[in-house]
Amino acid sequence: MTYKHLTTRELTLIADFWYQGTKAYQAAKLLKRSQETIYRIYSFLDTGKTIEQYLKAYQRNKQRCGRKRTQLSKNEISYINEQVKVGWTPDTIVGRVERTISCSRRTLYRMFAREQYNFNVLQLPMKGKRHPNGYVERRGKAGHLGRSIYQRYQDFPHYQHEFGHFEADTVQGKAHHGAVMTLVE
Repeated sequence: MTYKHLTTRELTLIADFWYQGTKAYQAAKLLKRSQETIYRIYSFLDTGKTIEQYLKAYQRNKQRCGRKRTQLSKNEISYINEQVKVGWTPDTIVGRVERTISCSRRTLYRMFAREQYNFNVLQLPMKGKRHPNGYVERRGKAGHLGRSIYQRYQDFPHYQHEFGHFEADTVQGKAHHGAVMTLVE
């Protein structure tokens, strides 16, 4: 189960429960929240502070959550700029172990895309494009095999009354190992 942050409505309800003297475990059951969460807010209110102060502190702490952006040193930035001027891509810069870079290849591409550290995606050899001009995707496309089922009416108008008109279908196995073929007359 994922954690859901407390809403303003829930915080006001918890404050109301505290003012009424409702036990924390009962409030937790009613709000379908963890008892520990309710106890933490109750103890905050016991110190004489208000629910508005708790909300401000909660929002301040919530802003500090999450992963921090990767920081590169000045030496790394200058090295990356030098190599890009020579014509290297982020794949090559990170992949070669001439100098350690404190981020991954993908993170370095993101830094170029959002122009962090004055990196510019247009300086890269492919100008930020994933594929060169004229690239055609060839994966996952089966060729046009056999005849269309809709064409049989034109080619064989009496196929339902004649013997020997089969419908076939094939399914290939994983990694092209094995196949299943069905034939129906």
